[in-house]
Amino acid sequence: MATMSSPGIGSNLDVKSIVTQLVALERKPLGKLQLAATTVQAKISAFGQIKSLVSALSDAIGKLSSVTGWNGVSASSSDTSSVTASAVGGTQPTAFSVEVQSLAKAQSTYSMPLLPVGGAIGAGTLRLEIGQWGGAVFTPGGGTPVDLTVSATDTVSDVAGKINGANAGVTATVLSDASGERLLISGKNTGLAAGFKLSVTSDADGNPTDAMGLSRLVNGSVTNQAAVNAAATINGISVSSATNTFASSVAGVTFIAVKQTTAPVTITIAKDTSTVKKNIEDFVKAYNDINGVLNEATKYDQATKTGGLLQGDSTTLALQNALRAAAQSLSTGSSVFQRLSDIGISALRGGNLEIDSTKLSKAMEKMDEIKALFSSTTPGSAEGIAVRLKGLTKTLLDSTGFFKIKDDNLKRSLDNNAKDQARVNDKATRMEAALNRRYSALDVQLTGLNSLNSYLSQQITQWNKSSR
Repeated sequence: MATMSSPGIGSNLDVKSIVTQLVALERKPLGKLQLAATTVQAKISAFGQIKSLVSALSDAIGKLSSVTGWNGVSASSSDTSSVTASAVGGTQPTAFSVEVQSLAKAQSTYSMPLLPVGGAIGAGTLRLEIGQWGGAVFTPGGGTPVDLTVSATDTVSDVAGKINGANAGVTATVLSDASGERLLISGKNTGLAAGFKLSVTSDADGNPTDAMGLSRLVNGSVTNQAAVNAAATINGISVSSATNTFASSVAGVTFIAVKQTTAPVTITIAKDTSTVKKNIEDFVKAYNDINGVLNEATKYDQATKTGGLLQGDSTTLALQNALRAAAQSLSTGSSVFQRLSDIGISALRGGNLEIDSTKLSKAMEKMDEIKALFSSTTPGSAEGIAVRLKGLTKTLLDSTGFFKIKDDNLKRSLDNNAKDQARVNDKATRMEAALNRRYSALDVQLTGLNSLNSYLSQQITQWNKSSR
């Protein structure tokens, strides 16, 4: 009689393989779930990219929908080596002549030569004041005077260090030559009101007005450059500035005196059409960037019978149609231009916009009309195209708008998918445990049957011998 045997267990079955295959069948739905999760993740990433592009479009059209985006001006100088200029947006076009008589300067003084070089200067107190000189008369400004205590062992270099450390509106250094040491002091700022006065309020020798001790730093000093304002004329009218920058002489215009002029310099303020043109080009590029991504995501390839990631997604198609409708809509805000195509921006097959530079440049000769086409805030059909697009992008990007809703729905789908995968794994794990228990019990039974079979075989063999 044949015996039942199996390596390791009492059955003749490959239990491990059987259990593995059964569990694999139970886990088979995981493949579809994992593929679905990967697709959802890809969609989340795709909508994140589209949202970023819509934000970029919003920024681009913001320059065309706001008043300030159309206020750009340019400032030019007929001689930039002598005078440069700039102007703030909204400044009215104008032209004027500038002549520079003198540049602004900071005060500079130096002391009499002091000997011995490196020797102590003498104890006492120095006072530094910032203010304005009128001839020999000094008028202190509104700041607090700075008093510096000089010890009996301080040298000229030590005094210079204390002046610099006081941060009192001047800088000090020491010049050494054959005649001795000199204390050089220069104002940090230019202009008449940035002059300074160094005086001795106390001298260890008892006389702060002589040429001995600490007084030597002041008495006998020379002002080699007085603090002066820059002086210029605008159309023959005198103006001055504490610096070489004239920021308030002409409303909205700042000009900088570089050097004294020998002839009038003409400053011209004009409308800056180049900035407006660039803003329009930036808008078209931002729009095409979005349209290109949406086209790729929603396309269907007839040859390969495959669709884009968002092919058939109704909300994506609605987004694309809304953007196209706003960009190609009619606006009666301008009496001359009513569509983008009127100024040279036409829609191509596939939805991209293309600029006819020649036509746009011609249209920009009527800047106010282009401005009305884009930025008119009159409700209804007269609303500017950029204003409409700005409103649309604001709604899309809102905290309760399209992208937030889409992101929430996709993440909810991803969470549900994760729960479904967990349930499949849990069910498969429980099934695996149950199968192992059942086959273990079967193994025990088969082991017992094999033992009984072996015993019976032995008995039958013995009976056969005895009956002979």
